[in-house]
Amino acid sequence: MKKGADSVPGVEVTIWRVPETLPEEVLGKMHAAPGREDHPVITASQLAEADGILFGFPTRFGMMAAQMKAFFDSTGGLWQAQSLSGKPAGVFFATGTQGGGQETTALTAVTQLTHHGMLFVPVGYTHGAGMFAMDEVKGGSPYGAGTFAGADGSRVPSDAELALAAHQGKYFAGIAKKLKAV
Repeated sequence: MKKGADSVPGVEVTIWRVPETLPEEVLGKMHAAPGREDHPVITASQLAEADGILFGFPTRFGMMAAQMKAFFDSTGGLWQAQSLSGKPAGVFFATGTQGGGQETTALTAVTQLTHHGMLFVPVGYTHGAGMFAMDEVKGGSPYGAGTFAGADGSRVPSDAELALAAHQGKYFAGIAKKLKAV
């Protein structure tokens, strides 16, 4: 995502993470990836400073993980002030399995964006032939880039999944840049 967005001249990309809500013991049993200490924890108020936001999260039973939902729940003040209204937003995700709910996760995330008045920017089929190839198992959909992490979280994104993510980052950044200029 960042690689693609960084390729758009004049765009600055920052990666954040939301606060963790689960104890380490539970995270270990879930095979959760360790927190990226090089990515600072975001506060809800920092969302208002962005020109566009790509939200990425793991799925849990066809919905965003509880940590992301808790973060969205903390944005009530932004919602009341409509501080995010008109900002472009997109989503990307990781699921444990092929039936893990990538599209339902995107659809349930759109409700959060809608209440904030954000402009949902899906990747659609703009990646071209890569979206239609059936020669390998890969995540992602017209809603956003995705990967299958495996039930134990051990699978790394494939080259095809990374290509879609880079494309989505570039596509989204270009739209955010155009909207900022308006």
